[in-house]
Amino acid sequence: MTPAIDLLKNLKMKFNIHQYKHDPNQTHYGQEAVDKLDPSLNITAAQVFKTLVVCLNGNSKTLAICVLPVDGYLDLKSVAKALNCKKADLAEPNLAQKVTGYLIGGISPLGQKQTLPTLIDLSAIQYNTMFVSGGKRGLEIEISPHDLTSILQAKLIEITT
Repeated sequence: MTPAIDLLKNLKMKFNIHQYKHDPNQTHYGQEAVDKLDPSLNITAAQVFKTLVVCLNGNSKTLAICVLPVDGYLDLKSVAKALNCKKADLAEPNLAQKVTGYLIGGISPLGQKQTLPTLIDLSAIQYNTMFVSGGKRGLEIEISPHDLTSILQAKLIEITT
């Protein structure tokens, strides 16, 4: 289906897939997921996570992945500190797409073209499951934060303001 889902299946991980019809006019992808996921799931925007690509020290070849709640704002100073660099900036959308192999609005932290250092916001651990992009718009993966952290060898740290 997508590299993210293929990876989870190959690893025999426990996860659920949730699909919804993506509105091609929508550009607030994370909020669209919150609004369109099955209401019986009783989820909030704090449980649905977006994946952002950052450049470290102004170098478009030194990148990292940040996974944070869709209603949160990335604290670039915290990211830089966590990754032992002077500064972090959001990567240009075209670069993010090229490096991950996914379109903006569908960037999954899983199954990317390259393995990059990954930070997951500490707030994830308050949930039994979290939702991340499945690798395309309108596709979400529900997974345990502990499993996601383990698969990605990610660092759980506060990265939102």
